[in-house]
Amino acid sequence: MPGKKLQWHLLAADPGLLPWQDNGVANVESKGKKICVARYRDAFYAFSATCPHAGGQFSEGWIDALGNIVCPLHRYRYALVNGRNTSGEGYYLKTYPLELRPDGLYIGLPEAGLFGW
Repeated sequence: MPGKKLQWHLLAADPGLLPWQDNGVANVESKGKKICVARYRDAFYAFSATCPHAGGQFSEGWIDALGNIVCPLHRYRYALVNGRNTSGEGYYLKTYPLELRPDGLYIGLPEAGLFGW
């Protein structure tokens, strides 16, 4: 089964122009989706803005020393690289691919099919 087709959308002409917070996380919106972008060890990661457990805002969380985004509500941890829940609760964080191109930082969002599926 082939993977989902992606549409690439420009987030910023320069990653430094994103609204970075002190915790290394920026809130952005692309095609109506609220997304967080994190920078960790010279790499960028994109993921859902809210925790799949209880809806905590990752913009209010932090990135731990192992490269996990930590939800501020219950301290559930998710790997930035793949969204896997690393604190053992079994949840999965939606992640999105990013590409740093000569003309800016792009995010890949799945193409919407019939009725947005």
